[in-house]
Amino acid sequence: MSRTSILYKPLGMGFGMLGGLLASALFNRTWKAVAGQDDAPDAHDEDRAWGEILAAAALQGAIFAVVKAAVDRGGAIGVRRVTGRWPG
Repeated sequence: MSRTSILYKPLGMGFGMLGGLLASALFNRTWKAVAGQDDAPDAHDEDRAWGEILAAAALQGAIFAVVKAAVDRGGAIGVRRVTGRWPG
């Protein structure tokens, strides 16, 4: 494992935590705009229908995946700019 990769690990974890916070906030805003509800359903919401629960899960998964990819890619580009080497 290269030195750049070793140094990137803690940065990647930090980027991941920030990305999770960003994705969560983005999902909550998106759900509120799409469904007009403050709280998105989860699998244990007895009063919510299957379709609503699965739609919320799909939207949440898509948002988290896109944010994770953007944060990971942006972090790798930032490391290359600073070190001159691509992490990984």
